[in-house]
Amino acid sequence: MNIGLIAHDSKKKLMQNFCIAYRGILNKHELYATGTTGRLIEEVTNLNVHKYLAGHLGGQQQLASQIEHNDMDMVIYLRDPLHPKTHEPDVNDVVRLCDIYNIPFATNLATAELLIKALDRGDLEWREVYR
Repeated sequence: MNIGLIAHDSKKKLMQNFCIAYRGILNKHELYATGTTGRLIEEVTNLNVHKYLAGHLGGQQQLASQIEHNDMDMVIYLRDPLHPKTHEPDVNDVVRLCDIYNIPFATNLATAELLIKALDRGDLEWREVYR
């Protein structure tokens, strides 16, 4: 399955720790991330990550395009609601597209863990049929 990973600056360390904790599950799937987040994940996990541009340089739009083409199966977007970004409309585009195309979407650690454990159990195999 194709998994999109994005993290606001204040959540990048949390994303790294998440990927370390779930490396055994994530290494069975294709990972896509915005530039800096992808590089940081690779540095601490040794996972292979397909990197888009940095989020504010168009990486979120690249992810959105992949969603629109039904080429993404799950998105984990660890965002900081207390410090919104200037490119916040891009975040809303990703949320909207995930809703339109029935892509499981997490914006916090609790939901991300639920999704990754469901993925490991096979609960998201319906995405293969959906495509």
